[in-house]
Amino acid sequence: MSIVHEYPDLHRPDAFTQQGLGWVPWVSPLERDALTEEHVAALVEPARAANPYFRLLARDPAALEARTRTDLDIFHNVDAGAGRAERELAAAVTSRRNGCVFCASVHAAAATRESGREDDVQRLLDDGVDADLGDERWNAVAAASSALADTPLDFGASDVEGLRAAGFDDAGIVDVVNGAAFFNWANRLMLSLGEPEVPARRRAAS
Repeated sequence: MSIVHEYPDLHRPDAFTQQGLGWVPWVSPLERDALTEEHVAALVEPARAANPYFRLLARDPAALEARTRTDLDIFHNVDAGAGRAERELAAAVTSRRNGCVFCASVHAAAATRESGREDDVQRLLDDGVDADLGDERWNAVAAASSALADTPLDFGASDVEGLRAAGFDDAGIVDVVNGAAFFNWANRLMLSLGEPEVPARRRAAS
């Protein structure tokens, strides 16, 4: 039976951050010992069973598997097109625009890890999607990703031209669009199912 949870004493983050966050579900996820072989297969990576978000999505294993394989292909298939840092940046910008603090933390940290540009990534989190990220290439990714997240959609030919002018080929443009579009959807899913929290280990260290 699914139970709706409330967290009156939850330690919610008060700003966008590159530091790791926890996440709590409003609807009960599956318990780890209740996962069947079908559920584990849908996780694709068995270690994801430790995460309540993925155990919640495992209630629809076919949808979870399709979601996860799409995610992994967009962000890890980097034989051509945009680099990993640029794909992570697209996800971080989209998450910042949509207000998904948890997703922004994950993908901002990944963008820093892949690029070494912590200050530029932090400027995005602190100042928003219109911040100057230091060069034409990253600014073009940010502009296109933010336009894709706008409602109504603001993305158009000028964003494609901006990416091309910044040095992206057709494959790279598709990669940036895919990264942003995937998280434009994924943010809305996560925001409707739960909320982030500051982990106890970080509260204890502060």
